[in-house]
Amino acid sequence: MSFVQATVDGVDAAAVVAGLIGPPAIGQEPKRVKAVCHPTSGLDEAQRGLGNVRHDLNADPRAKIVVVGNGIEFMLAGVKDKNGNFFDATIQDLKSNGVDFRLCNNAPVSRKTDRKRVLPDLKIVPSGVAEAATLQSREGFVYLRP
Repeated sequence: MSFVQATVDGVDAAAVVAGLIGPPAIGQEPKRVKAVCHPTSGLDEAQRGLGNVRHDLNADPRAKIVVVGNGIEFMLAGVKDKNGNFFDATIQDLKSNGVDFRLCNNAPVSRKTDRKRVLPDLKIVPSGVAEAATLQSREGFVYLRP
């Protein structure tokens, strides 16, 4: 028995029909975009990543975005970006728009950072890399690296 793969304009027709790729079927709600943003080093990367998150939300306000920070600096109170804006204000604004922030527990430990400097209301996870991997493999998030 042979299998014939049908395509429409080079796209697998079965995948389109199943709603795996392409536009949703008529009368069907599009799938919610889920993305994990994973800044790991430096304030410039964090600023770029949070800017991307803001742009993503502007494009799709329904998107579910989780920021998993291994680079702890931007998640500390009183830290500013290169434009002089406080990261904590940016984080609070994004949180009010549904973005979830998670901090790797290893970061403050390995950097010997006082936990009192960490912004309140951040979820602490045992491992940032493991959290990003779990979101991808078990919950269907795509990985974004600033």
